[in-house]
Amino acid sequence: MGDLSLPNDALFLGFDSSTQSLKATVLDSNLVIVASEMIHFDSDLPHYKTKDGVYRDANVNGRIVSPTIMWVEALDLIFQRLSKSNLDFGKIAAVSGSGQQHGSVYWKKGSSALLSSLDPKKPLVDQLRDAFSVKESPIWMDCSTTAQCREIEKAVGGALELSKITGSRAYERYTGPQIRKIFETQQETYENTERISLVSSFMACLFLGAYACIDTTDGAGMNLMDIKQRAWSKAALEATAPGLEEKLGKLAPAHAVAGSIASYFVERYKFNKNCLVVQWSGDNPNSLAGLTLNTPGDLAISLGTSDTVFGITKDPQPGLEGHVFPNPVDTEGYMVMLVYKNGSLTREDVRNCYAEKSWDVFNKFLKQTPPLNGGKIGFYYKDHEILPPMPVGFHRYILQNFNGETLDGLNLQEVQEFDPPSEVRALIEGQFLSMRAHAERFGMPSPPKRIIATGGASANKSILSSIASIFGCDIYTVQRPDSASLGAALRAAHGWLCNKRGSFVPMSCMYKDLDKTSLSCKLSMAAEDQKLVSKYALLMKKRMELENNLVKKLGRY
Repeated sequence: MGDLSLPNDALFLGFDSSTQSLKATVLDSNLVIVASEMIHFDSDLPHYKTKDGVYRDANVNGRIVSPTIMWVEALDLIFQRLSKSNLDFGKIAAVSGSGQQHGSVYWKKGSSALLSSLDPKKPLVDQLRDAFSVKESPIWMDCSTTAQCREIEKAVGGALELSKITGSRAYERYTGPQIRKIFETQQETYENTERISLVSSFMACLFLGAYACIDTTDGAGMNLMDIKQRAWSKAALEATAPGLEEKLGKLAPAHAVAGSIASYFVERYKFNKNCLVVQWSGDNPNSLAGLTLNTPGDLAISLGTSDTVFGITKDPQPGLEGHVFPNPVDTEGYMVMLVYKNGSLTREDVRNCYAEKSWDVFNKFLKQTPPLNGGKIGFYYKDHEILPPMPVGFHRYILQNFNGETLDGLNLQEVQEFDPPSEVRALIEGQFLSMRAHAERFGMPSPPKRIIATGGASANKSILSSIASIFGCDIYTVQRPDSASLGAALRAAHGWLCNKRGSFVPMSCMYKDLDKTSLSCKLSMAAEDQKLVSKYALLMKKRMELENNLVKKLGRY
């Protein structure tokens, strides 16, 4: 294969533009972290008055957006901080990034010229305030497009047919339904839109000083791309809005080089003019890269603002739940994923209500309550849930006299509230029982060979213990919970290597000794007693019965 080494003194910069923050991670040629920074939107940019990085529209049910220009100002601010850390931007050989999936950005006509003529003496925020036809970007939490989802599914022959084409049935947060809503309700705005970007490709545009392609991995989260052909689906485009392909531009593989860095960054921050911009992708694909998830049978669980479960496969089987995306580091493989909207914010809500606003108390409650929680089962939906498709609400049941041996002869009682320790355990057990059940139903390995946990809550040993008990496998964690920006920096190095070689090379070629890099993972929690795993399987079966009944009664489909 020739020389596949990275240059000795090179640096690789990765970003993660997430719901609540912008993070940066810098790797050296040995894949060791040498610098990192974070901008927290609520606290570092308080003038936008966001809560958890978003605006929740009180007048439109389910509408959740973020101010697009805030992401631009966050980039200005993170560069100020990186500059103070004595980082030598001239040594950065490539930059890439990740963006929260499904968020969309609408450039108004004339913005291409604006991008190509940025003045290095001025901050980006001052030059791009008027670049957007839609000022507030719909993000992955938005669920105001149910009508558009049904219209798109109907136009292509049904939900299952759309899933077979695009990897997912129509979901409210997906970009296709969001675009259709803008076309239907703001036609003049749609006509005045020159280019539609995802959050990932939008941020790449800033580094290129030109419109960036959407990469095929993030592009799969739009209900617009044929996942087998890795090209726009004519049927899906026509079902969504007229003239859409021109507004979307072309697709590109995740490992491809988008171009050289814009002169703006060369002159303002002293980047080398030969620094490459590698395609940006979504946060979950970047996490897959950052976790070096390349073994079938392994699962990753990301515990962040949303919770996700993902693995890899060569033979995806798209269905009515879950998602299939091209694998960002394998040109022939796919990643399969389940997404839960009620992640860290819901855990924080239960902590605040029942655990004295303290993680120490939360963890104490989790430890002092017995596994299986005496048959107490809870469903906690602070936000409209994706899986299952449920509205906001809390539902609690007690399976009286449950001991994990049988479901026969047990009485089920619905209650308004549990005691505080039981609330905490019901929340945690409920989330991971749901993950296990839906993962098995989606064809993910059961039990997994191992689970790699990432995201903020992966630092919580009490939560990891519950995951090990429910899934019945060892739990590993990485050195730092932010796998998305780490994966972006790794993908920057990988894209640089592919470009040097002139063709795709497996990312694994870069790993000489993972234990000596920032990519290593360690055993954090050993698999629990298999008898307990079997008892959880029974509780999981009952929980899924209750979930199915709730979906029939209250669900959004």
